Amino acid sequence: MKLSADLAAFQTRLGHQFKDPALLIRAVTHSSMVSVHRDDNQRLEFLGDRVLGLVMAESLLNADAAAPEGLLAPRYNALVRREACADVAREVDLGAVLKLGRSEMKSGGRRKEALLADAMEAVIAAVYLDTGFDAARALIQRLWGKRIEDVAEDARDAKTALQEWAQAKGDLPPDYIEVARSGPDHAPVFTIAATLQSGESAQATAGSKRQAEQAAAAALLERVGG
Repeated sequence: MKLSADLAAFQTRLGHQFKDPALLIRAVTHSSMVSVHRDDNQRLEFLGDRVLGLVMAESLLNADAAAPEGLLAPRYNALVRREACADVAREVDLGAVLKLGRSEMKSGGRRKEALLADAMEAVIAAVYLDTGFDAARALIQRLWGKRIEDVAEDARDAKTALQEWAQAKGDLPPDYIEVARSGPDHAPVFTIAATLQSGESAQATAGSKRQAEQAAAAALLERVGG
């Protein structure tokens, strides 16, 4: 089976030449194409998530032999969460080769964080099935590279850190309120306010509610000195 020019170029960006090109085609095929393609990437995504998790757990253990589980867990979560997978997908321009149905194409599917993250995990699984675990490990360590080296000493996400800060003071968990939404449906922009029981508040704007909440929590943490 011969790959199209765009998928052949993607192989080069990825740094892996597939022995079985059908695996790559399946990895980039979204379920919205199910009426056209028999196999989509959902089962590969399931497998790729587990391969990514194992490689990250192993990499973190090797990087810091003295770190307790309490520090390793948030570092791990920071490296495997959807945002990290989507960022890596953008770096190799995975969105450009996704096979999407008409509805997903119209709604900006090539830029959607969830679709990019899922497809990245599917590609990892495709490499694993194509050449084995060592190849998948090498791919992940190369693509995640500096992220693994630079993951924060305390990689708790900002919302968790803010909630723990509030609880330590005997306060209720912070509230998150959507104060504005703009932009087209396929590329919305959200403004979220994070507010503590004391009334202190901070706002942030991002392309997803989760990102805006995290940014607002980080801004509020900085404001209160958490």
